[in-house]
Amino acid sequence: MSNPRIVNIGFGNIVVSERIVSVISPESAPIKRFIQDSREKGGLIDATYGRKTRSVVITDSGHIILSALQPETISGRITGKTNEDS
Repeated sequence: MSNPRIVNIGFGNIVVSERIVSVISPESAPIKRFIQDSREKGGLIDATYGRKTRSVVITDSGHIILSALQPETISGRITGKTNEDS
């Protein structure tokens, strides 16, 4: 296996980019239910450090990771683009 590419999702927390299926906003009711279901099943990872959840990272293992970063910020980090590039 080659070196996995890691993505900082805030506060020094990292995720292997190849494991990310989706990065979405947590605002809709279905996503809120999805988060609650994951919490009840023990598959929720809260990486917000008590701040407002701004994005939900879904992994191929079924884990749900909450982040305080905007989905656009995480997406830019996955693709290697920064705000300075735009």
